[in-house]
Amino acid sequence: MRQEIKEAVVVEGRDDTAAVKRAVTAETIETHGFGIKKETWILIEKAYKEKGIIILTDPDFSGEEIRKKIAERFPKAKHAHVISKDAEKDGDIGVENAPAQVIREALIKAKAEYEDYKETFTYEDMRRFGLSGGKDASRKRAAAGKILGIGYGNAKSFLNKLNKYGITMEDLNEAVFACGGEPASCKA
Repeated sequence: MRQEIKEAVVVEGRDDTAAVKRAVTAETIETHGFGIKKETWILIEKAYKEKGIIILTDPDFSGEEIRKKIAERFPKAKHAHVISKDAEKDGDIGVENAPAQVIREALIKAKAEYEDYKETFTYEDMRRFGLSGGKDASRKRAAAGKILGIGYGNAKSFLNKLNKYGITMEDLNEAVFACGGEPASCKA
């Protein structure tokens, strides 16, 4: 069974997510910069309450401001840091430039907890619920994600969120049922 970080790792963007996933197996939440959207705050809060979060932002002014903003709302969040010299490439400073080993060490120093990956949901479940491979699957994922508090994701990331955030089969069934079971009646 594979091991993965229990906590969600909060990063600034997609390139940071890619860097973290090259280093470890972990769920990430992207802030997309300083103007964090309401849906992202909801997802961070859900992760904070369900499993904990580790904040890993860029070692620059903006990254530190984002870190402070998140830490104000979630004071028991863990903090992982990469230093500027380890995150610099061609004049650009960011987590996305840090080598995998540097990211792993930062997460170890943050006291990341590891757990066995538990797969409650499969791609077959996604198809059965109409969340993958069918007409309006994207809209249905958006609506179900809103109801479940896990936000939108493509089929792969949505499946990962279902398995990571303590969602039960009953929870998913209720979310899909709340949409009338029909994608057309699901409003994201």
